[in-house]
Order: sequence, then structure tokens, then C-alpha cells
Amino acid sequence: MKKVCVLGLGYVGLPISMAAAAVGYQVIGFDTHCQKVKDLNLGKTSVEGVDDKELLHLISKGNFRVTCNETELSEAEIFLICVPTPISGDFKPDFSYLDNAAKIISKKLKKGALVILESTVEPGTTRDHLLPLLEQESGLDSKDINLVFSPERIDPGNKKWNLISTPKIVAGLSSEAFELAEEFYSKFIKKIVKCNSLETAEMAKLLENTFRYVNISFINEFARICRELGIDVNEVIQAAATKPYGFMSFHPSIGAGGHCIPVDPFYLSNRAAKVGAPARFIELSKSVNQDTPLYFANLAKEKLGSLKDKHILVIGVSYKPNVSDLRESPVKVLIEELRIMGANISWHDELVREWNGEKSAPLNGDYDLAILATPHDYLNLDQLGATPILNTRSSI
Repeated sequence: MKKVCVLGLGYVGLPISMAAAAVGYQVIGFDTHCQKVKDLNLGKTSVEGVDDKELLHLISKGNFRVTCNETELSEAEIFLICVPTPISGDFKPDFSYLDNAAKIISKKLKKGALVILESTVEPGTTRDHLLPLLEQESGLDSKDINLVFSPERIDPGNKKWNLISTPKIVAGLSSEAFELAEEFYSKFIKKIVKCNSLETAEMAKLLENTFRYVNISFINEFARICRELGIDVNEVIQAAATKPYGFMSFHPSIGAGGHCIPVDPFYLSNRAAKVGAPARFIELSKSVNQDTPLYFANLAKEKLGSLKDKHILVIGVSYKPNVSDLRESPVKVLIEELRIMGANISWHDELVREWNGEKSAPLNGDYDLAILATPHDYLNLDQLGATPILNTRSSI
């Protein structure tokens, strides 16, 4: 059986590891966080959508091994890089995790090995950054490395489109690299979509999430206009959505969160700047999304006259409904702004429970104001009694 090494065991790497192990691959999962490794080996994970019992079954069966020891990776024939590719404080790509993963892989690479990058990067990164690094660190020539870019498409909490059902974009440095990756992925993913170049696949991933980022910012600004006009933005969206062509519904929120949507567009804008192309929509969208939490903090101030010493409950702190994922959650900025304005802030989210050393507060009527930031399905807002509610998902 093929031996697979997956570097990074988060929302991307863990589901792929389990899917590959379930169809018979011998999978070694590697992560630098040794406590996470200990938990995974006990069948414990906080990754949304992963069944702890299935995880423990695969580990006990012997198809899936988890380690933080680099020396255990030497027998792998297929390497998947599923590490974070965040942005720095000045919105520039941070390749530190990618570079570290590449150096770890390079020590174990054998001629003909398949290396797949799933982490989001700017166009040209796989060919012009990752490949030279692999060559330099391993001593192999490019023709000896089957390099592939296949961007992750994980949507935490999505019950319809998961790893298996979502079409998988795949691009190889060579036709042989593509064919090897296609053979691997097709064992557990229903549809493989070939891209003719690494750069096309890299750019496709950025288009997907930049499209969402721009439209999220647009609908948030549109909702502000509706609020000033006294129009229910959700009724407007429902009416527009009856058009059977040329329209896609987006809904207002407190901003863009998650690992991908508020991050990926800046890989595109960074690359655009290098070639002298404008990325004005991305910059404008950034301005709108960064301003949205402050906008709702000011609305809270308008409702109460002053926020000093007011008791405010923020409801839902994860970045989207019905998940516990806190990555890049704009609710953090909202809470910070409210506290700067003098408010006493508690938050409620039974999916998250603990965050930044604080615990989820109960829903009750002991607050001057409640701000509905992330509306989980389990919420019963009747428990707030007469507490006024500021709904960030509406305009009235």
C-alpha cells in the first residue's frame, strides 16, 4: 500500500488523512504541536465535522498514525502540505509554515515522490518558491519531484459539500505528477478537475474566496444603506433571489471571518502589486470589512446613549453560525471596540464555551443590550426577556 505523509493536522490535513486511511492508504500525520498529536492518538479533536470514533477506529486499525517526530516520515511516497499560510500584520503572505514543511519533507524525499501543496498561495508560489526550496534542500532535480498544487476546499459545518463530494482542482508540474495525484485523490474524492498549469489552479483558489470577500463587503455596505432608509435588507435579498439567473444571495454579517476569506484576497493583491496591476476592489472590501465591527459598536452607543459601564452581551463569537471555529472572527474586534468605549462585555456561545480566558455567559435579561453577532441555530433569544437586541444580520 502507498505510504502517505500529511503535514498539518487541522481543518484540512486531518480530514484528508482520515479519508485516505479509510480507503487503504497507510497514512502518517505530522504536526509540530505535540499536545495535539497526543490528543489525536487518543481519538480527540476539535476539528469541525470529524467523528472522534472514526478517528480512533482508523488509529487503532493501524491505517493512520500521528506523530510530531520527523524521523518517522522517511518511508512516505506521497507528501501533502496542509499547513497554514496566513498573512502578516501588513497583509503580506507569510510562508514560514510552508517553508518549514518543505524543509522537513526535503530530508525524506526520494526520487519520484509525489509532493502536493494544498495550502493557499499566490500564483507562481508552487513553481517559483516551493520547487526551488525542495530542490535545494533535498539535492534532487526538478524532474525527480512530482509536484502538484491542489487547493483545499473545506467548508466547516457544511453538511452537503464535504471533502468527498466537492470537486477537487488538481494541477501538476508535469503530466506524470498530475496522473499520480489524480490516482491518489480519485480513491476518495468523487470528481477531479484538471487545470493545465499550477498557476491556473493557484489563481482559481484566490478567485473563489476573493469573490466571496468582495460580495460580503458589498452586502454589509448595502445593509447599512437599507438601515438608513428603514428597509429590511433580508426582505430585499429574498425578493432579488427570486430571479432565476444572474444573482447569488449574500447576507449581511459583522464581517468576514475564517482562515480563507479574510486572508486569501491579500495573496492575490500582493501578487497583483508585483506585476503593477490594480486590486482596488480588494482594498475597498478590506476597508468596509474592517470598519463593520466599529459600525455596530457605534450603533450600540446610539441605542444606549453612552456605553460607559453598560452591561452588554455579545451573542455568538465564532466566525459563522453553527461552528465553533474562531479563526479570524470579526467578533473579537467588536468586543475590543465595545470595551474601549467603556462597556462591560460578556459573551455567549455554547459551541465555543471558553475563549481568551473567559467563559460563555448565560442568556438572560440582566443586560442593557444584547448584540446578535453569530446566530447559531440552538439559540433561544426569548431567554433575554426585555433586553433590547441589536441584530447584525438585519438592517431594522
